[in-house]
Amino acid sequence: MTTRQLPAVTEAANLTAALRKAGALDRGAVSEVTVLSARDTILSHIARLGVRYDGQSDGAPQSLILKIPHPAFAKTLPNAGRREVAFYTKLAPKMPAQLVPQCFGGDFDEENLAWHLLLEDLTDSHEIATAWPLPPSHGQAMAIVTALACMHAAWWDHASFGETVGEWMSTEDAANLLETFAGHYGRFADLLGDRLSEAQRDLFRRFIKQWARLFQRYHSRRHVTITHGDAHTWNFLLPRASVTDTVRIFDFDQWRVNVPTSDLAYMMALQWYPETRQVLERPLLDRYYDTLVEHGVTGYSREALHRDYRLSVLWQTTAPIWQWNANIPPVIWWNNLQRVFLAVDDLGCEEFLA
Repeated sequence: MTTRQLPAVTEAANLTAALRKAGALDRGAVSEVTVLSARDTILSHIARLGVRYDGQSDGAPQSLILKIPHPAFAKTLPNAGRREVAFYTKLAPKMPAQLVPQCFGGDFDEENLAWHLLLEDLTDSHEIATAWPLPPSHGQAMAIVTALACMHAAWWDHASFGETVGEWMSTEDAANLLETFAGHYGRFADLLGDRLSEAQRDLFRRFIKQWARLFQRYHSRRHVTITHGDAHTWNFLLPRASVTDTVRIFDFDQWRVNVPTSDLAYMMALQWYPETRQVLERPLLDRYYDTLVEHGVTGYSREALHRDYRLSVLWQTTAPIWQWNANIPPVIWWNNLQRVFLAVDDLGCEEFLA
């Protein structure tokens, strides 16, 4: 990406206005913006920007992270970016400090579906725990789950759900979602042929048949929170060894009001092979629960957490099919499919289909 290709928000006058609005620039003005580095993710393009100023700019960021749509998915996934912009501009300001990167501005253009986010650059102070697909160490996993629990606790059973924060799915919405999923599953099963075992097909048939009953936990609207929706460990930034700071969570395009254990099941059952999951699973669930209690969550037992986790693992069997339908590469959804079925067997999750 060259400077000429940067969106209008990065022009000096516009960036000056954005930083002033965010309270990050009292005096002075942006004089120059340069691209320090850039990379593509599956769905977005991310650039690290260097920023220079004219005049006094004490405390203003010397670099920023710009996040914009990936050209290949900008039109095929028209809602990509919408929810993340909403999260950083509307929800993040209401959260405890230092759980997510600071946002200096964001916008989603409904007319042309263009969007952008200007985020705090934590490159020098933080890093992702491991290169994909390596799992985190025990200590890294503990820090990650602690941060996730802090975020969940901040929104636990929030009074604004369905009003000013998030939406509740109705029973009709759930039925429509079932119709969509069943169609995706039929095409997915046809594609895989005998690579999708009869046991796996039987589970999906029973799951679809009992969809409405499995949705009852969500429809209870109790012990729910804002979930990340894509909570693999590579969406967490850990402080570098020489830095004393907190873990930051990022990439919020899939957030929603949901049962909290959906994030835990996505992180562990979908992403980790049994050897890793079996070692880390119980200690992480214990840490998660203890952190919830420390942050004021009441009326939710450790046993309820375990049951919710197992039910969420069962729900994660649908994730590879949604990923396949969104044209996520097979190296992701195929391995996720194998791992989550191993977790379903290990945890006895088919009990919920009895």
